[in-house]
Amino acid sequence: MVPLSILDLAPIPEGRDAGAALRNSLDLARLGERLGYRRFWMAEHHAMPGIASAATAVALAFVGAGTSTIRIGAGGVMLPNHAPLAVAEQFGTLAALFPGRVDLGVGRAPGTDRAAAYALRRNLASDENQFPRDVVELIDYFRAAAPDGARPVRAVPGEGLDVPVWILGSSLFGAQLAAMLGLPYAFASHFAPAQMEAAIALYRERFQPSERLARPHAMLGFNVFAAATDEEAQLLATSVQQAFVALTTGRPGKLPPPVAGYAETLPPSARAILADALSCSAIGSKETVRAAIDAFVARTGADELMITSQIYDHSARLRSYAIVAEAVSARPAP
Repeated sequence: MVPLSILDLAPIPEGRDAGAALRNSLDLARLGERLGYRRFWMAEHHAMPGIASAATAVALAFVGAGTSTIRIGAGGVMLPNHAPLAVAEQFGTLAALFPGRVDLGVGRAPGTDRAAAYALRRNLASDENQFPRDVVELIDYFRAAAPDGARPVRAVPGEGLDVPVWILGSSLFGAQLAAMLGLPYAFASHFAPAQMEAAIALYRERFQPSERLARPHAMLGFNVFAAATDEEAQLLATSVQQAFVALTTGRPGKLPPPVAGYAETLPPSARAILADALSCSAIGSKETVRAAIDAFVARTGADELMITSQIYDHSARLRSYAIVAEAVSARPAP
């Protein structure tokens, strides 16, 4: 049985605010813990009216305090927006509070538009080598203290703590870096699947064992909209379809309520873009979801699935995750 984890963006539905969204995130994490999901990750996005997880470490502290066993982590922190030392201190603090439960996924995308990225960094100048250097610097802050005290800068909390670092990506770049450094790799197939199979193959072929990981471990993002019937699930999925179209047209907003037959209202070009971006998805009843997950795992050999469900109604979102857990646990043994 492939392990399941949860990716949550703390979606803010229309008519609700960020506080309600974050409380819903804790509610979902508690459900995931009861159902046996392995991890609960949140992602850094900025200037997005429909996403409340911008201050990812702060949101994870709230979730960690309200849970007891599920791993919590970033999926991910956009490292170019931050000094590696600050990230090490933030996640070192989380690891000190919740020992043995904290993951740190890092990516090189800004997680926002150019204007917000400039507001975060005050400088957009960079080169293609900076991200790998930042990752290596970040990992070094988590190493045990140097016996001779030679390390010029120390992350406290952080130094000597067990914080697994993951590389996130949606292209071949992240796959190569994760393989070279011997790190686990998470691919954003839930919204950018174009290079998924090539990236996974490259990662596995070039993986170099490290002190942090002996064998390659690939986790893939996967959208699921599960309900009692296929028809109900198709309706639930229209909220994220609307949100994705709004984002691609430069008009992001809060997560809208579902609209029956939404995709049929779009021009063929928009429908094609939507179908491609959300191709790694399962939409339907428990049986439909089980079959889709089985087919996806068989095709990709995923070591773990990171399930994301952007559903307008919180109770329907909880039911969707419960149906997924039941579908996977009920799958017949090979």
